[in-house]
Amino acid sequence: MTTLSIPVDNTLMQFITNMIDTHKADSKAEVVRRALHQMREEEALKDVVEARTDIAQGKLYKGSLRELSNAI
Repeated sequence: MTTLSIPVDNTLMQFITNMIDTHKADSKAEVVRRALHQMREEEALKDVVEARTDIAQGKLYKGSLRELSNAI
């Protein structure tokens, strides 16, 4: 596992602290990991929606969107 050291502004730090104080996360690292996982899922879903739109417009793709969707 790799460790990151990143600066965050006061607003983000307050959010992280609030997540821990309200027992929605156990640590700062958990808050950041969960945010990154969510961001990755959102990007994957956005790609699937974009591909479906392209297909509806007649653009050709090879592969299975069902397999991609199931992988998410």
